[in-house]
Amino acid sequence: HAERHRAAKRGAGAARVPLDESRVASQAREEDILALEESLARLEGRDARQARIVELRFFGGYSAEEISEVLEVSPSTIHREWRIARAWLRRDLEAPP
Repeated sequence: HAERHRAAKRGAGAARVPLDESRVASQAREEDILALEESLARLEGRDARQARIVELRFFGGYSAEEISEVLEVSPSTIHREWRIARAWLRRDLEAPP
């Protein structure tokens, strides 16, 4: 029982992932980030404030209240613009190339 318990703590039964598969996953993440960056650039051309909100919220980790102070608009405006920008980005990222 003790040996099984120690083995379980060290990943016994976990799926082994060959190094090549981890590289593919890493490349996929890089592609996702590049796609997001391109989509964010398109959003900036459409609405610069929404793009700035996404940058501050997603990459900066700012709260809506903090963003409202930075951009000097109300928190409700930030919440509304964040919802619109998220929906726009989702639709843009899901669109076929």
